[in-house]
Amino acid sequence: MAVYKIAELRKMTDAELGRKMDELNLALLEGGMENNPKKSREVRKAMARISTLTNERKKK
Repeated sequence: MAVYKIAELRKMTDAELGRKMDELNLALLEGGMENNPKKSREVRKAMARISTLTNERKKK
């Protein structure tokens, strides 16, 4: 799973961010069985970045 930087995410549209969030959510559900905390932590951080960015865009 790639780590998404905030600069990369800011270039994406809202629809693209929604798709990425869905992909990460699916990866988190599938990766939960692996018992790999580092991977799940990276996925959760990426989801938090996307969530923060969408909330910032809604406030504008």
